[in-house]
Amino acid sequence: MRSITRLILAGLVACGWGLVAHAARAAGEKTETPIGRTVQPFELQDFHGRTYRLRDFDDRRVVVLAVLGIECPLVKLYTPRLIGLANEFADQGVAVLAINANRQDSITEMAHFARVYKVNFPLLKDAGNHVVDQIGARRTPEFFVLDENRVIRYWGAMDDQYGFQKGVGYQKPKPERHNLAEAIREILAGKPVSVPVTRAPGCLIGRVRKPKQGGTVTYSNQIARLFQKRCVECHREGEIAPFALTDYDEVVGWSEMIAEVVRENRMPPWHADRRYGHWKNDCRPTAEEKALLEAWLAAGSPEGDPANLPEPRKFVEGWRLPKEPDLVVSMRDKPFTVPADGTIEYQYFTVDPGFKQDVWVKAAECRPGNRTVVHHIIVYMIPHDAHVEGNLPEGVPGHELLAGTAPGNPPTILPEGMAVRVPAGTKFVFEMHYTAVGVQAQDLSSIGLVFADPEKVRYEAQTGLAINPYFEIPAGAHDHEVTSKKTFRKDGLLISLMPHMHLRGAAFRYELHYQDGRREVLLDIPHYDFNWQNTYYLAEPKFVPKGTRLYCVARFDNSEDNLANPDPTQPVRWGLQTWEEMMIGWFVWAPVPKSYRVQTAAAHVTAP
Repeated sequence: MRSITRLILAGLVACGWGLVAHAARAAGEKTETPIGRTVQPFELQDFHGRTYRLRDFDDRRVVVLAVLGIECPLVKLYTPRLIGLANEFADQGVAVLAINANRQDSITEMAHFARVYKVNFPLLKDAGNHVVDQIGARRTPEFFVLDENRVIRYWGAMDDQYGFQKGVGYQKPKPERHNLAEAIREILAGKPVSVPVTRAPGCLIGRVRKPKQGGTVTYSNQIARLFQKRCVECHREGEIAPFALTDYDEVVGWSEMIAEVVRENRMPPWHADRRYGHWKNDCRPTAEEKALLEAWLAAGSPEGDPANLPEPRKFVEGWRLPKEPDLVVSMRDKPFTVPADGTIEYQYFTVDPGFKQDVWVKAAECRPGNRTVVHHIIVYMIPHDAHVEGNLPEGVPGHELLAGTAPGNPPTILPEGMAVRVPAGTKFVFEMHYTAVGVQAQDLSSIGLVFADPEKVRYEAQTGLAINPYFEIPAGAHDHEVTSKKTFRKDGLLISLMPHMHLRGAAFRYELHYQDGRREVLLDIPHYDFNWQNTYYLAEPKFVPKGTRLYCVARFDNSEDNLANPDPTQPVRWGLQTWEEMMIGWFVWAPVPKSYRVQTAAAHVTAP
């Protein structure tokens, strides 16, 4: 499983962007603007039970109403910034009031959120959605700036760093305009707000819903089963998703948000063109399943009779593997401290798993110890006399890739009869990419291994790559093509594909070019999303004859139209950092041993 480069999966907060991007306000969403509306007096209680009234702040020249939801990942990103903004303007007559209107967010959870993030302004519960209805709030986080007459003068996002474009979430390297702060400054200066409305990405408010009588589609009867099939593998306690979908009271609060992202094919995260390939881990709901969800939403999301609920789906506790791991290896003896802010260089930790003889691994899962700060993990194999520790921007020398994880990426589970050989004395190197989330955190990540019986291993799985490090994407190029290829020197069985680019990546396609002139599209990603590093497992291993060429076509957008682009004025070349680029067509395959006849090889392999 030798590679000539490390796989860089840098980007956004672990698992968080999966909801942030997919919750961005859809293009063309029609909402009446509240600009110019006078906010009527209200009173709400915080999580301590203390009552706050809008008139309590009559001495403040500006009041900022921040609509928050404690589980929305973008709220977690922006809360430290909101605290900083409140501190900045505290002596200038500005008050910040946070409002939580989500029915799924309890008072206890609000108190925990305030304690963890050290919230220093009132965090109020709008239990009946009365205030958010009055001001016209739709999402979290969403900000409303009221002048001294309590007229809404600004409505939208805090800044322009995050958004949604062409079905793909984006993150600018840093904000270009601090919309909320600019609006406050302009109001304090007695000026009109130059940009009064911006598009606020975020999660739909979990409003109180009123189920209709007589509905035939209920959570207990149909929707719970649909979520078990499509969602709960990730949306359960302790897993990658930011909230669970295993309980009606939680689900109903997210029902409108769920329907929106499913309707627009943004969740579950799957970017492959339907016309090509059959995939074991294809998570796309069918048209019938989508219609079922829409019918439930239209009926007011009724619960139904809890006696009709299905039995909870069984999982291996703490893992997404098919069985308990035979060995769990931690990245080090003690947790690593992740700072609250700033850029964190890649960290490398070497550990000796103590293999005295060769072992064969048929399944592996990299497990983040703290999903809020871990973006990706890659575990490499290195010889027994090597050691890597700390910070090594140049990468891991002489490494072989064993397994990895990133948002959207499933664990490695090889087909029956296949396994990866780990030689005796091998050490593991954990490459850790951390992302600061506004509070200091601790992480102790690990990898779980399921071993195969050596006597039952017929194929040695290997990681290969069709790579092109020799390219230059011109400044401003909107659709620049880069290709790579890999020729199979032996008959083999193709198991999975995983494309990799950075922030300029726009599309990616895998093709097989056979020696007889035939061409076959294996996988086409028309809108590549750097925030979801998905591996596509073929429904059945595909036989590839010797001499076949794997041909990859990547398309890059280095123009200003790509809002995630760090700098469209500069040409871009190969590099390890996210502001540089990569072009890798990863794949996992197994050479067919000479001892097996080609025409019977596929019969020996079944999908996991």
